[in-house]
Formats: sequence, C-alpha cells, structure tokens
Amino acid sequence: MGDRPASTKGTAIDTDHPLLTSVLLGCPPGETPLRHVERVPPQPRVEARWPDWAAPELVAALAAAGIAAPWPHQVEAAEHAWAGDSVVIATGTASGKSLAYQLPMLSAVLADRSRVLYLSPTKALAADQLRALTALGVAGVRAATLDGDTPFEERDWIRQHANVVLSNPDLLHRTLLPQHQRWAGLLRRLRFVVVDECHHYRGVFGSNVSLVLRRLRRLCALYGAAPVFVLASATSATPGESAARLVGLPVRTVEADSSPRGSRTFALWEPPLALAGALPGDPAGAPGSAGAVPVRRAAGAEAARLLADLVIAGARTLVFVRSRRGAELTALAAKRHLAEAGATELADRVAAYRGGYLPSERRALERALTDGELLGVATTNALELGVDITGLDAVVLAGYPGTLASLWQQAGRAGRRGQDALVVFIARDDPLDTYLVNHPAAVFARPVEASVTDPGNPHVLGPQLCCAAAELALTGTDVELFGGPAAEPVLAALVARGLLRRRPAGWFWTDRHRPSANLRGAGQPVAVVEAASGSLLGTVDAATAPATVHPQAVYLHQGSSFVVEDLDLESGAALVRAEEPPWTTCAQEVTDIAIRAVERSAQLDGVGVGFGTVEVSHQVVSYQRRRFSGELLDQTPLDMPLQQLVTRAVWYTLDEASVADTGLDQRELPGALHAAEHAAIGLLPLFATCDRWDIGGVSTALHGDTGRATVFVYDGHPGGAGFAARGHAVLADWLAATRDAIAGCECPAGCPSCIQSPKCGNGNNPLDKAGALRVLDTVLSALQQPPQAA
Repeated sequence: MGDRPASTKGTAIDTDHPLLTSVLLGCPPGETPLRHVERVPPQPRVEARWPDWAAPELVAALAAAGIAAPWPHQVEAAEHAWAGDSVVIATGTASGKSLAYQLPMLSAVLADRSRVLYLSPTKALAADQLRALTALGVAGVRAATLDGDTPFEERDWIRQHANVVLSNPDLLHRTLLPQHQRWAGLLRRLRFVVVDECHHYRGVFGSNVSLVLRRLRRLCALYGAAPVFVLASATSATPGESAARLVGLPVRTVEADSSPRGSRTFALWEPPLALAGALPGDPAGAPGSAGAVPVRRAAGAEAARLLADLVIAGARTLVFVRSRRGAELTALAAKRHLAEAGATELADRVAAYRGGYLPSERRALERALTDGELLGVATTNALELGVDITGLDAVVLAGYPGTLASLWQQAGRAGRRGQDALVVFIARDDPLDTYLVNHPAAVFARPVEASVTDPGNPHVLGPQLCCAAAELALTGTDVELFGGPAAEPVLAALVARGLLRRRPAGWFWTDRHRPSANLRGAGQPVAVVEAASGSLLGTVDAATAPATVHPQAVYLHQGSSFVVEDLDLESGAALVRAEEPPWTTCAQEVTDIAIRAVERSAQLDGVGVGFGTVEVSHQVVSYQRRRFSGELLDQTPLDMPLQQLVTRAVWYTLDEASVADTGLDQRELPGALHAAEHAAIGLLPLFATCDRWDIGGVSTALHGDTGRATVFVYDGHPGGAGFAARGHAVLADWLAATRDAIAGCECPAGCPSCIQSPKCGNGNNPLDKAGALRVLDTVLSALQQPPQAA
C-alpha cells in the first residue's frame, strides 16, 4: 500500500544505517531511546506504454524531462479519466500521481479548447504544480495560479486565456462560484477537475469542501458541462468511498502502487523520562523531590538535536513538528546545536517553514529548499502535501501527525526518486505517541484510516445552502444533490429564519449581501501586527486567538520573538512588540458541558453509554510562563470572552454500584475520571482521522444531566465533525487501547505520556493513574455484557 510495507515481520533492533548510527552517537551515555527499527524494502521499476490518445507533443515533452515511460498505475488512472469516469488514485508519496492526471488533462487541452481546474489544499502545492507545468514547456498549455495572492489584473487574463487554472477550495468558494457569470467561459468548457491530496479534506473542512464541489457541479451543469473528477490521495482505507462522498459521484479506484522506490529505515524513538517541578512554592513538586512530575525530553528539542546531527552528516533533512511555534523553536535550537558544535556555516542552511508566513517568504523558502541552498528545514504539515522536493535523505517526525495517512505521507518525503532514506518518529509526551512507539504493529501492520466527513452537519450544510441559493435559486433536484432528507429540515429552518424565501420555483437568497461561510469553521483570521512599524507578521485563527495571541503571549515569527501587547477580537487584530523573553507561554482554559439531545444510549451492567448533541462552554482564564527547559515559572489570570460550542459527544457513565466496584472513594474518583478522559482523548486519533486538538473532553464525579459519574469526549467543531460518532462506534476497542497506553507507561504516578494533557484547563489536577485503570477496567467489563434497556 504505497509507502507502507506490504508486510511486517518484526525485527530485532538493528542500527545498521549510517545516518541512524550518527544520531545514536549523539545520545548522552546510557540513553536508549530507540524502541524499534523497521525496514521497508525497495520496489523495482515496472514500466507501461503511453496510451494511444496521449498527445504526441506532451509525450515528447515528458521524455525530454526524463520520463521515458509511465508506470502501470499512472496509465490505469489516466485511462479511466479519459474514458469519462471519475477516478481516485490512492498511492504513496512520490508515486507519480501528478502524471496520472496531467496526461489526460493536458491531452484534452491540446486536443480541443477544453479547460481544466486543479484544486489543492495549499498554495505551495499549486505553485509547485505551476512550476512543473511551466518546466514541461508544452506549446498551447496556458497554466496559471488563481488564489488569494493573485493580483486582480492577472485574474482577468486567467479568466479569458488560461486553460489550466490552479486554485484551491477557498478561492472557488469565495470568488469563482459567487461570480460564476464572469467565469462562464471556464465553467462551460470545463472537462476535468483535479482534486489533489484529497485525503486532506476531512472533518469540518472536508464536509465544507464536499458541498463546495457540489456547488461547482451544479453551476457547470447550468452552462452545459459535466466535468470528470480526478482525485489524488495518499494511501488510505476505502479511498473510493471517501472520494465518492467528497464529490457526490461514483468514483473508480486505483490503489496498486507500481512506482519504484529505495529502501527506507524507519526508527521509533522515545526520549527518556526526566523530572520537572510544578509551580514555585509547591514543595511537593520541587525538582528532585519525591513529588516531582516525570516528563520526557520534549520531542521538538530531541528533533532539533537530530536535525543538527543529520545536517553535520551531510543529510538533507525535513523535520515535521505539530505547531507553528514548534517549527520556529526547533529550527532555532538546531542552529544553536550547530554553533556549539563549531559548524556555524551550516547554521545558515537551517530554517523554519510554516503557515502564516507572507507569500513572498513562503516562495523564497520553497526555492531555497528545492535548490538545495537549505540543508535542514523544520516545518509544519505545510510541506507534507505534494511539493516536489527531491534528494531528501532523512525525515524526522517530532510527534505523531494525527493520522497514519499523514505519518506515511510525511515519511515518504525522504527517499524520493528511488533513494534510500531514514525516517525517525520521535514520541511526544502524549498517550498515543507512547502507545505507538511501544506497539510497532499499530504503525506497520494496521490499515490506514478512512477519511471522516459529515456533509449533513446542519452547521455546515446551512451556510452552504445559502451560498448555493445566492449563486442560483435552489430547486427540488438541487435538494437531492445536497443531501436529500438531510437538507430538507435545514432548508425549512433557513426559511423560518428569513435567510431563504420559498417560492414555487425553489428557494431564493433574500439578502443583497453574499452569505458568509467559513470552510474551516474557525471564523475570520486575526492579523498579527507589529505595533512599532504597523507591518503584518502573519495570521492566526479566530477560534485559537484567545489561547495563542492573548495579552503577554510569546509569539514567534521567522525565528524572531514577539510579545503580544493587545488582542482585539472584534477588529481581528493582535498588536505585538519585538522582545526575546527567556520563556514561552501556555494558555489555560476551563470547560463546562450540558447535554442537549440524546441520539443513542445503552445501559450495560451499571455503565451507561451515550451519544448526542451537547453544548460546551469554555474560556481562557490564565496563562503559564515556562522556561525553555519546561520549568513552570508562574500562572497569570486572563479575562478572555466566554466561547460556546454546540457539537456532538460520546460519553460513558458509572452508577453508584459501578463506582463501588472500582474501589475508589469520592475523593479519588475525580482524579481517576479526569485521567481516563485525558488518555481517551489522546488515543481517539488511533481510530478516527483527527488529532487531540480536534476533540475535547470533560469529566465529573456527578454530572447534572446524567446524575452519575460521567466522562465526555466531544468534537471541537460546531455541529460535530464525525469524530465522536466514530468513538461511539468503536468504544470498546478505543477504551481498551486507552487502558493499555496507561498501563504500559513506565512512570510511577502519571505523566504527559499517559494521563497528562498539554491543553488541560485545570493544570492537570487532579489526576490518578491507578484510579483511571480501575475506572477503565470497570467500564470495559461492562462493555462485554449484553445491553439492557436504556
């Protein structure tokens, strides 16, 4: 399956790889961070013949670019598309998916006046595709990128002349579809729509994109076109079903990856435990005391050291980290390591790359990385998707990226063009990371997840129906296109609110202004502005702004440190000043939850299980300052606005008899439930295409709505994103893995690798590791019993 090994035999730890030996030599004496090494074998080259319909000038240009013959899976996908069947090609990184769609789309462009729309989830990927098409130099192919950075004068030329338009779902949603009359020429002659990296469209974002593509199909039909969709995906479970749900059409599937590749050495790496103190003034948490909290060396710090070692060894390396701040800190730390090692000249060849940079900064970094000017780059998943960076020797993953699909996509960035490569996955202080590095079969022998989307979510469907009606009045046929039975009550609610007007001919938009719908469900971005100069540094999501750019927060950009002076959520601006304090900041939140509607419930021998709609209230109430070592300095109150969220949740309850079965008293119960909640949130991404930041949780010894001890896990998006529903469907397996993760952690009483959470609003207090195991044992025992009447 693409970049994943076809089978796993499990080997003894073998460090016979020169780059792996180099990074192990850099470990302090006595440390043994290596948990497992997997060898992914090479795959030989298999070639196919060019299709008879392929444009001769295109075949000649490809041959001049070094592509003498296609691979079988490329031809199979191209043949389906040319025959008029929508198709998804779901193969590994560097398996040549681009050629699979370039072949039919460019042949069509050259054969007649057909036009093509290419959609990608990132601007960087679209820019990379433009570079590739331009480099082919095929006369008659007029390709151009159309995104938020495109000047308006260039848009006129694109609208009139470009026959390959490279864009993204956001531009399609905000500009092209609302102004479809101006783009009628493109829509009328649209033969192919390419949806690249389609596995990226999941959760709320994927549900929105699914409805945007239906809006596109509807307007194409208005102008007499019915484009074929060609989708490219990383290896995933049921890619055909996911792709069909995304575009709303039957889709053929090509999964057999026939591309050649070199061998890959994949190392699972767990930093050692150390001791860190709690708040000053707490003698039980003083470093070195009996009450000190065990923590692992930070994955970012470990990755920075490995990056420096690999750069010194001459290896071109990407380090994937989980956050924008993490990318900046990892690059800075690697530079320090290189300077300390006397390799100052190499420090200038290490940089960070992340979202939020200005377009000119992104393009410059992409060129430097492609040209080899940069030797090591710490990046967010902004470089996970498709950008053709050749010649990489190693990839380091500082923490699990959230899904196995992303893990294999990131790992596949090393060893492109058939080279041998090293991949190191470093576990964060996180239950799921700890579970994976100590259970290699969960990485190497487990199927990749299927994408989770919920286009019927009324919080997603309502705004999208308004957008569709504003573009063209909705008819009964359109209702079927947008979900049929799921759309009908949403339409009725929109009419009742006065947003749509019902007439015999259909549903009409009532306002002269365009509807507002955010594809990511995160509100308008907040601009980060340097107060002294007025220059725009970057943006953050409105939903995360109270936690990331609150007053006195430390904000990093391009290796420089800033402190937030003021946050104005109403105007969407955060003012910052340049400063380099010797600490970082971390926001703390409090959360409450109420059940609005129970959709499914069951009683199982004193344990209740439920799923339904909940209302979550949360508020950022303080922030912590920590030294770079992780030492906690202090905690300062904040007065951020209360945020409310109506979403879906899964929960379980324990009645008095079940609580008694755990052997816990009322003083111990809150910490036990809290610990079980944290660990469950950490393990849900093993079963659903989410990460822990997509979901939240609440636990209480007595909840007002259930009247029992209760643990909730909820989707962090309005209306839900399908993650809690997936958790409800696999509850027994999910909680069993949660128990294994807690029991398997080597710490004595709980740590971030098992029960502590980096986003806990209560400062990870109270927590009871042993009590969590008792709670989970009781719940899992009940789940083995037949359900009783609810």
